[in-house]
Amino acid sequence: MDKNEKLQKLYNQCIKELDSIKIDVSEKTLGKVEIQVSKRNNKRYGCCKQEQPDEKYKIVKTIGRRRIVKFEKFNKHTIEISEWVLDLNDDIIKNTIIHEIIHCFPFCNNHGKYFKQYAQYINTKLGYNISRLGNKQEDYRKSNLDYYGNKNYNTNDESKKAYGNKENRGNGVNIGNYRYEVNGNLYKYQIKCKKCGKLIYRNRLAKDFFRKYRCLCGGKLEM
Repeated sequence: MDKNEKLQKLYNQCIKELDSIKIDVSEKTLGKVEIQVSKRNNKRYGCCKQEQPDEKYKIVKTIGRRRIVKFEKFNKHTIEISEWVLDLNDDIIKNTIIHEIIHCFPFCNNHGKYFKQYAQYINTKLGYNISRLGNKQEDYRKSNLDYYGNKNYNTNDESKKAYGNKENRGNGVNIGNYRYEVNGNLYKYQIKCKKCGKLIYRNRLAKDFFRKYRCLCGGKLEM
């Protein structure tokens, strides 16, 4: 079973579970929903792309001279789940899927009042932990994965020891595969100011980065 098939199977299970607690998941309410593995390498768990706004749910607001038009219901949705999420436990994947399904309901484009009402009800009835943000490190731990996606990580590995050392956490320690862990975030590159010594972390570097940019103090940057 490839990842798209796995994702569709888990989506169908989510729909059945929501139906079992009397949530209307018909196309009339949700609109047409498609789900797929994201083609981009995203840090986020997933997203819900919305199309075909329903004119019946059109809201127009005027703020000063600005006229703001928004829609509270859409008739077509494409849910994308990041590929790395599919390496996690099924219950975590389903938690992510249901989070995105909620965004398909009317008045749930954001994480406002109606989204929270759905999330609280589903969490209570089905035992999920749907919230605005996920905890990537905790979800990796629950899935018996290290933070870099290697199952059954060897705890004797030197990079694991560096990460586990409290003295090293948050200090830009190089942790295997030339990555850096700073305050729970991972980065590929550590950049240092030659003048003030400030450390800057990035996951992408343009070819002309060191020619175009300087530290706030005016100093030149180096790897």
